[in-house]
Amino acid sequence: MLLTRIKGPRDLDRLSLDELDQLAAEIRSFLVDAVSKTGGHLGPNLGVVELTIALHRVFDSPKDKVLFDTGHQAYVHKLLTGRQDFSDLRSKGGLSGYPSRAESDHDVIENSHASTVLGWADGIAKANEVLGREDHHVAAVIGDGALTGGMAWEALNNIAAAKDRPLVIVVNDNERSYGPTIGGLANHLATLRTTDGYERFLARGKDLLERTPVVGRPLYETLHGAKKGLKDFIAPQGMFEDLGLKYIGPIDGHDIEALESALQRAKRFSGPVIVHCLTQKGRGYTPALEHEADRFHAVGVIHPDTGLPVKTAAASWTSVFADEMVKLGHERPDIVGITAAMLHPVGLNKFADAFPERTFDVGIAEQHGATSAAGLATAGVHPVFAVYATFLNRAFDQVLMDVALHKCGVTFVLDRAGVTGDDGASHNGMWDMSILQVVPGLRLAAPRDAEQLRAQLREAVEVEDAPTVVRYSKGVVGPAVPAVGRIGGMDLLRTPAAEVTRPDVLLVSVGALAPMCLEIADLLDKQGISTTVVDPRWVKPVDEALPPLAERHRVVVTVEDNGRTGGVGAAVAQALRDAGVDVPLRDFGIPQRFLDHALRKEIMAEIGLTAPDIARQVTGLVAKLDGRYDSEPAATVD
Repeated sequence: MLLTRIKGPRDLDRLSLDELDQLAAEIRSFLVDAVSKTGGHLGPNLGVVELTIALHRVFDSPKDKVLFDTGHQAYVHKLLTGRQDFSDLRSKGGLSGYPSRAESDHDVIENSHASTVLGWADGIAKANEVLGREDHHVAAVIGDGALTGGMAWEALNNIAAAKDRPLVIVVNDNERSYGPTIGGLANHLATLRTTDGYERFLARGKDLLERTPVVGRPLYETLHGAKKGLKDFIAPQGMFEDLGLKYIGPIDGHDIEALESALQRAKRFSGPVIVHCLTQKGRGYTPALEHEADRFHAVGVIHPDTGLPVKTAAASWTSVFADEMVKLGHERPDIVGITAAMLHPVGLNKFADAFPERTFDVGIAEQHGATSAAGLATAGVHPVFAVYATFLNRAFDQVLMDVALHKCGVTFVLDRAGVTGDDGASHNGMWDMSILQVVPGLRLAAPRDAEQLRAQLREAVEVEDAPTVVRYSKGVVGPAVPAVGRIGGMDLLRTPAAEVTRPDVLLVSVGALAPMCLEIADLLDKQGISTTVVDPRWVKPVDEALPPLAERHRVVVTVEDNGRTGGVGAAVAQALRDAGVDVPLRDFGIPQRFLDHALRKEIMAEIGLTAPDIARQVTGLVAKLDGRYDSEPAATVD
């Protein structure tokens, strides 16, 4: 196999065009076989095989910087840079599903959030200029979907202003982000894509000129790099060139020779150049091509021959939300749905099927989505903006200043909240309950099970004078956790025996961690420690009934699937202080550090967020109180 002989990018230099085509076929076969065993981003990588080969043939990584936006299409890049063991892909100790600086000097950007690559490229190109690195080049690969993000256009505005600063921007145009790309930019790229007169003209000329001795190839290169007048006459590339960016394309993104030719010309140019490549997401794998929703953007473990899942998926948090949204849509004609290029991943596809005129996909533009939602609410409808928890970070200013300041009734539904695991540091939704604590008037719900998700979503959309947030985990929804009572707006999940006059522990359980908190209570009970378990349901604001309840216990413990700094535990501690309740408090949550990719259960064990770990520490805390309880006053809230 050719692939096993590729230890680094320069090993590609000695391959013929026929061998490169063979290598591309081997890579596709490898990806289908490997990713079907582990799960991962399959469709995007099948679409960039030839493009990645051409990039590494033309550019000298790592001296030249080859940058990938989002990074879910970097598997081919990993294979060509010496990383061909995919057996533990996205597993603890194995390869990351995104570029990773810890893995290779060839990897630069690892945050895996979209629309950032052009800002990175602009900064690196500027540094090359300042440091006099004339022999260093920058190539930034960005998808047509990521070009719907505002950050990309802020960067283009700066890049275009420096007409003599070399920078190659490769637009990987496959008409999709997760699903089909939408919006004005998508329509423009579709025009370029379908206006094939320019490339047809050049293709006919290429056949003729390459048969012409000596001058044929140079003359073809000159024609292919023709000035704006000729290109505008044949195809409308004006949008990019009017920005001051030279434009090459559209190029067949699966023709290695054409790609190399275009990239070489772009590399030689002394300013910023757009190379527009047309690729096919899922290329070479029939099940992916026939999967209209997202062309196997991300898959679990599948049968490689059929593309069907190995295991039937149980009901997920996302599916519960999806079904309840449809019910709400039938009941309330003022409910509208908003997504940021993730209609299927966040479960709004069912709502869109039922109410297409009330569903708005804003592209990869969370900031715009939040402000547009404020406008929708102001005009009399109730928007439900479904987004990954970690992606809402990007729209914090809009949530604060556009939605909350204006008292707009907008509901944000945060999918993949808490530890998500195998997608790595940037996809763990561990910041939302901290950063949203500072937003005045905002109300935040953390449902513990499917029934509570349905109930709290309905409670959220009833609020018309403030933003509301409903956040839930990734994956399978757990069993129902019934309440045994109610105090204020909080659900009691467990109470001590009636004869216990002052229970030892008030355990505040946040969201989907309720089953674990009940397990903690069982373990404490075996140690003779009496425990009340309460689910606040709405964790912001802190329920007024919580401080009086805390005062009737010896110690308060909070458990949350969120960063400890500024999270629910911190908010509860502040509420107790404000109420003059001097009870010791211990908060358990995610440490404020970036977490390596692994299974969720592995990460939870690593950070000590498991029932045995917490029960052991709470037992020690109670024992410490017992040892000084008669001679010393109780410790104050820390």
